[in-house]
Order: sequence, then structure tokens, then C-alpha cells
Amino acid sequence: MSIRRRDFLKIAGVSAIAGIGGVSALSLLKIKGSEASSYIEDPKTLKGKRWAIAIDIQKFQTPEDYARVINACHSIHNVPDIGNPKEEIKWIWTESYEHSFPSQDYGNPYIQDHLKKKPFLVLCNHCDNPPCVRVCPTKATFKRKSDGIVMMDMHRCIGCRFCMAGCPYGARSFNWRDPRPYIKKINPEFPARMKGVVEKCTFCYQRIAVGLQPACVEASKGAMIFGDLADPNSEIRRVLSSRYTIRRKPELGTNPSIFYIIGG
Repeated sequence: MSIRRRDFLKIAGVSAIAGIGGVSALSLLKIKGSEASSYIEDPKTLKGKRWAIAIDIQKFQTPEDYARVINACHSIHNVPDIGNPKEEIKWIWTESYEHSFPSQDYGNPYIQDHLKKKPFLVLCNHCDNPPCVRVCPTKATFKRKSDGIVMMDMHRCIGCRFCMAGCPYGARSFNWRDPRPYIKKINPEFPARMKGVVEKCTFCYQRIAVGLQPACVEASKGAMIFGDLADPNSEIRRVLSSRYTIRRKPELGTNPSIFYIIGG
């Protein structure tokens, strides 16, 4: 079947959008004959106005519980294992209580000691007021208006690292070298990066687009809850209203979307 130049340009344009947004071109196009007539959304796409995750830290009991979640994220997103802490690339990892919540002792110094000794999973907080977005000169990092996810366009990133300086959570990594030789098994469904760009968690936007939950949530076996903060009937809202939670550095006014359930 032949295709006209105008139709090719339509499909190419949608393919470019799909490369950024994580949805296949075929799922966005409705083809009539040889003509790309309109854009459609995958009917399985999860709907939400402000996505968030609640992490029940008490359900993480063994090192394997943490490793399962981290490996699920890193394997799907082609995160390299370079083996050098100075060049480490990470989307989700563990930190100590004191590094995760440096100001918590001032607000609540009587949190149980066993919680202070536990590692905490940390990742991009997908802030409602993200300072990384404000300082990016090329808009390579941006907040999606539709659902609040703080995205990264690696093709637009110039490697200035202003976003890394602006992020108060240390949630971004810089590729000092070509990461591809350090990926154990490349996932062809997600783009690998290149030297000189910044990367981070993107809330598995490509999975949300086809009706799946983020990989970390799926691998957590119920220890992490993903949902829409804007929906008062969502599971995450029910949990946040009934359990005691804390967030990382809320005093900075970033309004992070990652909550840690520590009691209740």
C-alpha cells in the first residue's frame, strides 16, 4: 500500500510524540485507508489528575523486599549498573532515615527508634511545585498538566545539570559516560540514554498509558499504593486519611507526591 507524503508526515509526527510520551504511534492513530485521520487514546490508559505513591515502610522487612522493587524499575528502564558510586545512575534506591528526612526530628523527634534504623525507598517526588522545572533552560524537564508527572525529555537535555542543583531530593543522575555498555539486558521497549544527559524516575508514564501501574508498585506486592490525589474516592486518599504519613522536606514548599506510611 502506497502512502502519500502528507500522510507520512502525520505518522512521523505522532511517532515523535509517542517517543516522548511513551505511547506507540499505532495506539494514537486511527487509520482510514492510507490516511491518518485522527488521534485516539488507548482505552486502557489510567486516568488521574495528580498521581502519587504511598509507601508503607512497615511492609518492607527484608533486603529482598527493597531489591525486588529497585530491580523491577531499573531493568524496565535500562538503568545501567556502572559500579562506580561517583557515576551511579539511580531512579529508585534506599537511604537512611536521617538522610531521607533531615528535618523530621525537629517536627517529630519521638518517632519510634526501629523506624529510624530502617532504610527508606526514595525516588523523584514528582512535586506539585517542582524547582527542577523552573531552572531548566531548555524545558527538557517539565510537569505534565494532565496528571502532574514531572517528565524528562532526554533528547532536549543539554547536560547543564541545573535541574540536579535545583532538586532538593538528589533524585536525578547524570550520565558521565555512555551507559549502554553497562546495561545487563536492554529492554527494547524503553529508550536507552546517552552520555551527557540527566535522567530520573518518570512514574512509568509509558505503563500508565497502557493501563499498567508503575513497575515499582507492581513489584512491591502491596507495600506501595499508586493513585490519584485529586480523586477523594481513590485508595491512596483513603489510606492517607486513615494512616500517619510523612513526606520528604515538605517545609521547602515543593509539595511532594511521595508519602511514607509509618503508623496508624
